[in-house]
Amino acid sequence: MAQRGTKRGNARLQLIDTALDLFDRHGFHAVGIDKILSTAGLAKMTLYHHFASKEELIVAVLEKRDTAFRADFAAAIADDADGRAKLLAMFDAIEAWTRDPAFRGSLFDKAAAEYGEKEHPVKKAVLSHKAWLFGEVRRAAAATGAADPVKLAAELFLLMEGAVLAAAVTGDRTAVRRAKAAAETLIAAAS
Repeated sequence: MAQRGTKRGNARLQLIDTALDLFDRHGFHAVGIDKILSTAGLAKMTLYHHFASKEELIVAVLEKRDTAFRADFAAAIADDADGRAKLLAMFDAIEAWTRDPAFRGSLFDKAAAEYGEKEHPVKKAVLSHKAWLFGEVRRAAAATGAADPVKLAAELFLLMEGAVLAAAVTGDRTAVRRAKAAAETLIAAAS
C-alpha cells in the first residue's frame, strides 16, 4: 500500500506540506523521513516515488515557501507607485508577517544555518530566494531616484534581514517597526 488516506495525485503535495510544517517547527536535521511519513500517513515508497532524497524534499519545501512568499510580498506592495512607498510597504509586509502568531522565523534562514555549503542544492534554493528579494528591494530603491540605488538596497536589505532575525530569535515583534524608521532615514539621505 503506497498511500494511506490520500489520493496518489495529492501525495506529493501532502509530503511537502507536512515536511514544511515539521521543518518550520523543528528544523531540517531534527526531522527525519520517518517522522514526515508517519505525520503524513504515507508509506516510504510514496516518498521515494516523488523525491530521490530528503534534500530534494527540502528543496521542494523551500520552493513552495518561496512561491507563497513572492505572491504575498507582491500583493503587499502592489498599490504603491513610487519607490519610497514600495520600500516602506516592504517593511510593513515584513512586520505583518513577524507579528503573525504562527511566525517562527524565516525558513530560508533556518535552511542556510543548517546547510552551509554554497553548492548544496538546499543552499542554492536559499540563495535564489534571497537574490530575488534583494532584486525587489533594488528595483524599488532605483525608483526613489537615489544616487546609489544598489548601496541603498544593500542597506535596506540588511535592515530587513536583521529585523526578521531579531523577531525570530528574541521574540521582539517591534524590530521591523524600528528597522522601518531607520529605512526612512536612509531613503531620505540617499535621495
